[in-house]
Amino acid sequence: VPPSIKNSSDKYEVLGGLPGINWGKLYELNLEQGFDDESSSSLETLGGSDLEFCFFINQDQTGAAVGVYRSLEEKRIVVSFRGTCQPVDLLTDASILQVPWVAGEYDEQELKNVDHETFPMVHVGFRKSMDSINRRLKTLVLAAVREGDSITDYDMLVTGHSLGGALATLFTADIAEAGIDAGRSLPQKAPSDPWWKGIAGILQKDDKKTNEAPIKAQGPPRPKSLKMYNFGSPRAGNQAFTNQFESFIEEGHIDAAYRIVNAQDIIARVPRPTGMLNVDYEHCGKTVLIEEPVTKDDSNEDSKEDSVIWIEGESDFDRIDPVRDIRSATKNILSEGTFLNDLAKAAQTTDTSSANDEEGSKEKSGMDSVYDQFTAVTSRLAKADLADLTSVVGIDKNYANREMQLAQSFLKGESLAHHMEDSYFMAMGRAVGFNTTVGEEIVPV
Repeated sequence: VPPSIKNSSDKYEVLGGLPGINWGKLYELNLEQGFDDESSSSLETLGGSDLEFCFFINQDQTGAAVGVYRSLEEKRIVVSFRGTCQPVDLLTDASILQVPWVAGEYDEQELKNVDHETFPMVHVGFRKSMDSINRRLKTLVLAAVREGDSITDYDMLVTGHSLGGALATLFTADIAEAGIDAGRSLPQKAPSDPWWKGIAGILQKDDKKTNEAPIKAQGPPRPKSLKMYNFGSPRAGNQAFTNQFESFIEEGHIDAAYRIVNAQDIIARVPRPTGMLNVDYEHCGKTVLIEEPVTKDDSNEDSKEDSVIWIEGESDFDRIDPVRDIRSATKNILSEGTFLNDLAKAAQTTDTSSANDEEGSKEKSGMDSVYDQFTAVTSRLAKADLADLTSVVGIDKNYANREMQLAQSFLKGESLAHHMEDSYFMAMGRAVGFNTTVGEEIVPV
């Protein structure tokens, strides 16, 4: 779309990929909550009154696809990556192997024994997919602003679902690291071409002086702000890549990064670290968990009956992050709460009670003491479950319970259903106080 295009009088509707889903309407209704009729009329819409579709890039071989939207009124660029929807996408998702975040020649032994705490590695399929469209995408994004404007005046919002969420993570990391460097695709050891070379060709197609007076700057430009919100994203890279991503947030190169996860969505829990293959994975950005209300009980004093949304590091109550808990899966087999520790306590309890008998009473015989200990231990053994048995080999019991619940959810088809867009739409609606049944009118809960 040429930067000089006139604004359309028709309002762009932000719909979902499935029929009956209207994200824009949900966003606007959420904004109106808590405002009176007079003030709500002046609230911003999603993308302004002139939000428009600019272009779509699709790479047949890798399946990578992205749509870009803009609002010249609000000076906003939205980059939205498509999720898994073709057979080739399944191949991209299936692999767990990793490659260096920065492409180039490496010593084979160095990669075989890579230190995942210091050397950024990413999913081989996700990187290949993003690499196939990234340079073209950055070139067109630079050209999407109004004539006379600079991308440095525009806010950039990056999003995606499923595979698209992983691609959104890689794209955001690339922009944060080096700006919009259209002289290359993803980071590489080799020098980039001049970042402005491609954009100069687009903006000055018929100008013979293009090569004589190229658009130059001190370096690749950065958007005014950079924010990422993705949905149901798998893990994209290792701990070192995540650390680098978090450093971009600390340095102000990324203004916000959130991953929305719907309850038992299994895709948000893969790929998993695999020690046998020296493969490591971790999530980037803060987890936003949307789920059914949690019933408060004695086993979890921090839970809240009406909690349907939890934001990592921001919510006023603590909970275990179910998509990051894999790093706390192991535990000392004798630590508090483990099966062996419970058995030891059961045996010790009888000793203590025996020692506290009234003075002057006859001490229990050794046989009685052994019988009491045997009874206490037997009682605990009778209550043992599979999670208890996993703790014997050093797996955290609570983690094992969560894994078993996830496995049951997978067998019932719930974990995959929770990954679909319609399920996310209903969960997001519930999280902000609306009933968003697909195909029906959005109404307050």
